[in-house]
Amino acid sequence: MRYISKCFHRSSTAIGTLLPAATVNLMRVEARLAELGLVLPQALKAPPNVRLPFTNVRVRDNRAFVAGHGPLNPDGSLAGPFGKVPTDVSLEQAQQSARLVCLSMLASLKRELGDLDRITCWLRVFGMVNSTPTFNAQPNVINGCSDLLLEVFGPEVGQHARSAVGLAALPFDIPVEIEAEVEISLA
Repeated sequence: MRYISKCFHRSSTAIGTLLPAATVNLMRVEARLAELGLVLPQALKAPPNVRLPFTNVRVRDNRAFVAGHGPLNPDGSLAGPFGKVPTDVSLEQAQQSARLVCLSMLASLKRELGDLDRITCWLRVFGMVNSTPTFNAQPNVINGCSDLLLEVFGPEVGQHARSAVGLAALPFDIPVEIEAEVEISLA
């Protein structure tokens, strides 16, 4: 029988308990996305004359490192609105952008892993917000991503460590960029 590490909610005392792989995800992630009416976008269609010489997901042993992603439309084009929070983009719009970034990361993970149910634990999320110097609600923006992860994966797999910071600018004037690290079951 194959065993993998089970990720627990932060209040659990059984960190690192081993369970059979079949019991890790009690729900199918893609079925949950469909239930919520969510669609994973196509791969990023880079703007003209932009070279991106890296992979969106790098797998090493039982970890997948997710490069910084921006919000995408279903066709893979960058999704607006664009600009700084809160002057060009409202808090609510930025939260929605963070949700779109989450879907973009899930799409990249699906392309790399083949099956989102291989994700056994969201370990770390690092959110960057294109914001004015006086804006200090970056955590509220990145909640758009965190809340979606918990809604889709549940607290045992979806709970994660997180940082949310403000930056003077982000590529292509997107309002939010997020990178992550996940634990995966070995294929």
